[in-house]
Amino acid sequence: MLKTEPKVDFIIQANSPLHTLKVIKRDGRKVNFDAQKIYAALFKAAETIQLSSELATSEHIQSIVKKISNEIEHRFHEDIKIYEIQNVVEHILLEQKEHALAQEYIKYRTQRDFARSEATDINVTIGKLMDKDQAVVNENANKDSDVFNTQRDLTAGIVGKSIGLKLLPPHVANAHQKGDIHYHDLDYHPYTPMTNCCLIDFKRMLNNGFNIGNAEVEPPKSIQTATAQISQIIANVASSQYGGCSADRVDELLAPFAKLNYEKHLKDAKNWIEDTKKHDEFAKAKTQKDIYDAMQSLEYEINTLFTSNGQTPFTSLGFGLGEDWFEREIQKAILQIRIQGLGSEKRTAIFPKLIFTLKKGVNLAPEDPNYDIKKLALECATKRMYPDILNYDKLVEITGSFKVPMGCRSFLQGWKNEAGEEVNVGRMNLGVVTVNLPRIAMESQGDKEKFWKILEERLQIAKDALAYRVKRCKEATPANAPILYMNGAFGKRLSKTDSVDELFKNKRATVSLGYIGLYEVASVFYGGEWETNPEAKQFTLDILKDMKEHTDLWGEESGYHYSLYSTPSESLTDRFCRLDTEKFGCVENITDKEYYTNSFHYDVRKNPTPFEKLAFEQEYPKYCSGGFIHYCEYPVLQQNPKALEAVWDFAYDKIGYLGTNTPIDHCYDCGYDGDFEPTERGFKCPSCGNDDPKTCDVVKRTCGYLGNPQARPMVHGRHQEISSRKKHMK
Repeated sequence: MLKTEPKVDFIIQANSPLHTLKVIKRDGRKVNFDAQKIYAALFKAAETIQLSSELATSEHIQSIVKKISNEIEHRFHEDIKIYEIQNVVEHILLEQKEHALAQEYIKYRTQRDFARSEATDINVTIGKLMDKDQAVVNENANKDSDVFNTQRDLTAGIVGKSIGLKLLPPHVANAHQKGDIHYHDLDYHPYTPMTNCCLIDFKRMLNNGFNIGNAEVEPPKSIQTATAQISQIIANVASSQYGGCSADRVDELLAPFAKLNYEKHLKDAKNWIEDTKKHDEFAKAKTQKDIYDAMQSLEYEINTLFTSNGQTPFTSLGFGLGEDWFEREIQKAILQIRIQGLGSEKRTAIFPKLIFTLKKGVNLAPEDPNYDIKKLALECATKRMYPDILNYDKLVEITGSFKVPMGCRSFLQGWKNEAGEEVNVGRMNLGVVTVNLPRIAMESQGDKEKFWKILEERLQIAKDALAYRVKRCKEATPANAPILYMNGAFGKRLSKTDSVDELFKNKRATVSLGYIGLYEVASVFYGGEWETNPEAKQFTLDILKDMKEHTDLWGEESGYHYSLYSTPSESLTDRFCRLDTEKFGCVENITDKEYYTNSFHYDVRKNPTPFEKLAFEQEYPKYCSGGFIHYCEYPVLQQNPKALEAVWDFAYDKIGYLGTNTPIDHCYDCGYDGDFEPTERGFKCPSCGNDDPKTCDVVKRTCGYLGNPQARPMVHGRHQEISSRKKHMK
């Protein structure tokens, strides 16, 4: 449980000006005067310097706070600025001869002033980059900080963050810097009015043609050309936004182009083969190879691409619903190629993320026509962790329509255009702002009424931050990103003079309120073993319900779709915990772990069965339908795909989106296959101790995506979280 300092116990008289006194904060906001905040600061200062037992007592600090409050009551009757309160505190401390306490209080305040200043000082952050500070160079596990274009992007990002903090509304920038909220992707936005992630409208781009750079690209006449064009579109889209991009139902998308290959080969067969019975066999054999080669080329091209920001594009391919011969062959090729691995060493491909859809009557049961492909998907997941799975019926229930996520987990909600047609592809997300829930819980000191009050205050700041994201995105022009706005990736093709808001308004786009650490929140109130306590679980559900009600209201007020989103928290799991450790110290089950738990997930240090874990988590996504994923940790599964199938089948009508985490690490020195052991900064082979990324292949699930932490290290908190994960099946 959280250790809390005693509360002020003196009573402010009802007629006191302190009841109506407003404190003007540095960011311009006005809040009610709260003597408890002065008390908390002095109590912490006393503990920090370990003053005498007399001063460290609550009663002694209470008397000092009472004198400070009386002085403020005497001198101020309407508004008081924050620095004026600080001056009064320092004056009373010196008057009371509390020199050591005054020195510590002033030291802390000065440190906070320096920290705020350094956040917008480019020279300070450039220094951290040059010194290879983990929090700077390993913030994104998909970026190799040793290569020049990544270093250039990191440098540009430092400038972007500095300018972005100055562009933000002051109270939003202040809340971000303190760690109350996190304004995501500050290295790109709001300095540039970029959007986040999207579902690319590949179908209309391929069928109607498009422009890239100086080239006018015509519709493809074969599946090989179609996949080549897809890779070029992905590269350009990824360079024009900062989040992930997805191809929805790629098997159905590419099948018509594979059919063109078949028709060409059939024509050749008719010209050169006399036996008419062999025409179809010949054409299908040639087309099957074309499909395999095209999908293999797409996999290699995506993994060899580098966007302008120095990373492989965060790309996802959704497939699994197609039932004709061409669609089935595309599905099989995707899975077979992933099983085969990349290059001569057969390494696991990190991208594209594969997302396979399960659907009753299509591939779920042995009697379904595509059950054989489900078995291939199971084999692939045991060997390469991907594909993740979408459960068709449950996803429609949760989000209102079927589609893959944009990137790793951001889901669009069901939406129809003015003609009443359902539209999914060509839509996008405008960005995320995440609320630090564990901090609110610790600030409330176990008082639920205070928790809800602070949450309401933070949600209003988050609302302002999200509204600013929308406003800034609307300031882009179609010419800023032609591939998105003018050449079809975002569905409609705008002219240079059109407003990009045509693609955002009326809830066509989403903007997301994120959250982190429900496990830690409940631990403050109920202890670290709360998962079996129905009251504790209901409290966490009530939090998401409350946040969902807020986003729904904001959407109705604004005409933009505000969604509740389970933040991936790749680096945020580290940042929030690190900041809160500075603020609250080492708190059992909360900051002592050195990471915060992702979204609604079961504590990773515990080992329920997969069935228990998924049953526990299944109630949460209906509130956070703007983004979520479940996963289970397994031992080596390659010889036991039936065990994984049992979990998939159990999950079908319970959850919408499920990932597989199983050991697939490989040492090329000694041949070991399995789970590498965590070290201080990476992982090593448990057999021979090898930790050289050139001779070992280490693949872990970073969050929604996989990562290779040996080649591209992660921030400390994420590494700690991965190292703490326990298996859910033995």
